[in-house]
Amino acid sequence: MDDARPPASPDPSVPPDFSRTGRLTREEATALLAEGDARLAAGELAEAGVRYSRVVGFDDASITAAALLGLGEARFRAGEDDAAVANWKAVLQVGETPSSYAAWRNIAAAAVRQGDLHGAISAYRQAERRAPQADKAEIANRLGWLTKETGDMNAARRYFARGRGQSSLLSVTTVLIATTVIVSLSAILSPEGLFLYDSFQLDKSAVAAGEYWRLLTVTLVHGSPEPGFFIPSLAHLFFNMYALYLVGPIVERWYGPVRFLLFYVLCAAGGSIASFVFGSEAASVGASGAIFGLFGLLLASNRIHRPVDRQSRMLVQQLGFLILINILFGFAIPNIDNAAHIGGLLTGLWIGALWPPTNIETTSSLWQRDRAEATRLASVALVVPILVVGVVALAVVLGIAVGSPRFLA
Repeated sequence: MDDARPPASPDPSVPPDFSRTGRLTREEATALLAEGDARLAAGELAEAGVRYSRVVGFDDASITAAALLGLGEARFRAGEDDAAVANWKAVLQVGETPSSYAAWRNIAAAAVRQGDLHGAISAYRQAERRAPQADKAEIANRLGWLTKETGDMNAARRYFARGRGQSSLLSVTTVLIATTVIVSLSAILSPEGLFLYDSFQLDKSAVAAGEYWRLLTVTLVHGSPEPGFFIPSLAHLFFNMYALYLVGPIVERWYGPVRFLLFYVLCAAGGSIASFVFGSEAASVGASGAIFGLFGLLLASNRIHRPVDRQSRMLVQQLGFLILINILFGFAIPNIDNAAHIGGLLTGLWIGALWPPTNIETTSSLWQRDRAEATRLASVALVVPILVVGVVALAVVLGIAVGSPRFLA
């Protein structure tokens, strides 16, 4: 069962006198709590219960709540489930304390054992409101399974989405795909399609003239408005959106929706700048640069930071091969903007190496409590050269762009 304790530093050289009657001092109360914990860990349940019981009623609500929580644990381990639940419910009656979260979790787990799924759902919802960030995904998944068992599939989907790190079923990935599909199909199918292509495509001369929004809007249009390109245009849109459907949720789960959107924009800009500087004079369309950036981001982040995500490991481990194949195809097939692919890829590799996942554990973060200083020094040693290389590369590319005849035209 979960536990919570207020900070305490009892003097181990002075054993608490739990047999003394009368009001306890704060030092005595915290010392009794510490000894109760030690007895509980040693399996001396009755002795632990005596110490916790002596503390119950102390005039500091957090200390009394911690004692009730420990007493409930001792009784639960002794097989006294009803008495344990009564103690955990008593924790909640003394007010909001650091023990409230653990008490709600214990009550929820007890309700599951008793077959009271609705009671468990109610208790887990209370626990979720108080849970630290590291526990929220676990509780959301438990709520997902419980609501699924009770037949509430809509709630189950919401909780499972939350457990995957998505704030709602309408994820940023979904919004990006929907927006891109709507704009692209409008450009391909409608009489005004030529206007959308003219306004959104990466027209190099227009960018040189100051229309910098095209560095990003290029991701919203696919294919070509020319007659005879209907099927290739749909195929271009489909394969890009399918790739975004595969990798977008992983990036969103690792980094959260806001950072995912930021990274998508940066990768799109990186691909477009590379296309502008190193690509052909022809106008470009498509989200390939941004998607290659997400490929690179996941590849670098997985190799360097090693996020603990079994659900995505298989796909991410195959990204290196997929990237190589797609770049080779880009050189072999005419009219593919490989400069945008490579520019987006390098941008994503830089971001993924520089920025560890923030929404899930990594192998390095699992060691932080024990090796915090070593981890910090290693991170600095890794991040500084990556940051310097990225800044220098950006400066070189922008210098080439500003000095190019295309920019000066």
